[in-house]
Amino acid sequence: MSEPLKIVIPMAGLGTRLRPHTWSRPKQLVSLAGKSVLAHLLDTFSTLPDPDKVELIFIVGYLGEKVEKYMDEYHPEFKVRYVLQAEMRGQSHAIYLAREYLRGPMLMVFVDTLIKTDLSFLADEEADMVAWVKPVPDPRRFGVTEVGEDGWVTRLIEKPKDVSNNLAVVGFYYFKDSTALIAAIEKQMEQGRQLKGEFYLADAINIMLEGGARMRTEQVQIWLDAGTAEAVLETNRYFLKQGHDNTAEVDRKGNITIIPPVFVHPTAIVESSVIGPYASIGANCVIKGSIIRDSILERGARVNEIILEKSLIGENALVEGGAESLNISDNSEVKIR
Repeated sequence: MSEPLKIVIPMAGLGTRLRPHTWSRPKQLVSLAGKSVLAHLLDTFSTLPDPDKVELIFIVGYLGEKVEKYMDEYHPEFKVRYVLQAEMRGQSHAIYLAREYLRGPMLMVFVDTLIKTDLSFLADEEADMVAWVKPVPDPRRFGVTEVGEDGWVTRLIEKPKDVSNNLAVVGFYYFKDSTALIAAIEKQMEQGRQLKGEFYLADAINIMLEGGARMRTEQVQIWLDAGTAEAVLETNRYFLKQGHDNTAEVDRKGNITIIPPVFVHPTAIVESSVIGPYASIGANCVIKGSIIRDSILERGARVNEIILEKSLIGENALVEGGAESLNISDNSEVKIR
């Protein structure tokens, strides 16, 4: 790959499925096992052939300035460009807005879907395009790849009507020539190929396939979602079980019991409490006289004399008393008597 690899990450959506948390932060900055969703995604790129030379292109919208502040503070090692998508007109439109920066190979990745894959093969990739896929029992709510007898993709189908083709696309794509993708998006827009006012990437890819481009699939077995509160908790459980448990490092002073796996930030203060299993406690949290399990507490959250399970507690929120399952956003106060 002579040109530096560009990684386009659309993140301009409002994250409505993760409200109330996304009123005050973009969904990619919600925590999972001690790290943001975005940080877990960036980890995926560590297996690229030359990870130090990639260029990230974030398509941002509402609260985009918080993403820029986060990257400056926690990931200054990355070169990042920010492109504003002020109007939600779809995935192809988001990529098209970044066209002046796109030359050579590119990845297009959705920020709230996390996969486990080794990207080192891209150094020798010969296909024009690669779509990462996962077999699913019922593909009808996903987009799928239709693969011919020769093994090459013939077209992408959005939300198929039957289950005969179960290779769901996971929102992770490689394009050897990003300018060819931009040309296909221009044709897509000229032809008005859209759905409910949005230009979907699948239509641009189908235009490329119709023009003779070759696409293959790359299967993954791990495909995690971080788009809803329930999915965030499920993905948090996965990461805690897969190497993000820091039970051995937790300070046990203050009459606390740890039931692994958990992540407890070293700056958190925990007294007379039971933490875990599957609890993630952020920086500067204060927990007293409580039981926290299967929950995520963002930085600065304060919890006092409560049992929390299957809960998301936002930054600097205060929760006191009772036994509850809560979804509390930043700077909130909940007192149960």
